[in-house]
Amino acid sequence: MKGKSLFAVIAAALALALGLAACGEDDDEESAGTGTGTQEEQTTPAPTGPAAETVKLSETEFKIDPADVNVNKAGVVEFDVTNDGSVTHALEVEGGDIEEETEDIAAGDSATLKVDLPKGVYELYCPIDDHKEQGMTAELRVAGATGTAEDSGDESSEDDSSEDDSSSSGY
Repeated sequence: MKGKSLFAVIAAALALALGLAACGEDDDEESAGTGTGTQEEQTTPAPTGPAAETVKLSETEFKIDPADVNVNKAGVVEFDVTNDGSVTHALEVEGGDIEEETEDIAAGDSATLKVDLPKGVYELYCPIDDHKEQGMTAELRVAGATGTAEDSGDESSEDDSSEDDSSSSGY
């Protein structure tokens, strides 16, 4: 009986010591600048200045309108997003090396997101819960890019002379 009590005291002391050590490590890592902080610390600062183009989007359950968006020029794009639905949504822009998102947008509210976008194809979607899987997606084409969002950053999405064009020349 005495051995079990001693074991419990040692286990509790060890757990406490490890817990305190882990708390201390977080502070050291952040101050050392090792890049292991939260995702917010690692995000690219929002572009400043006027946007080359503004895209107005409406989010509802479970779609983004319009679903196909074209922006004429590469550069800073401002997304003006309104949640016309009844549950919280958000907007994420993803493709190539770009992955930026708004804060959560409550029903009836709106948010603005500025992103510096090179020529390419980007996926727009709601990152909350399974909203993306339920159909809250859209596609954004910048500067006449071809291909899909999965191709963004590849030559096929940035060059108008893709393999598909050469194979369709035999009409």
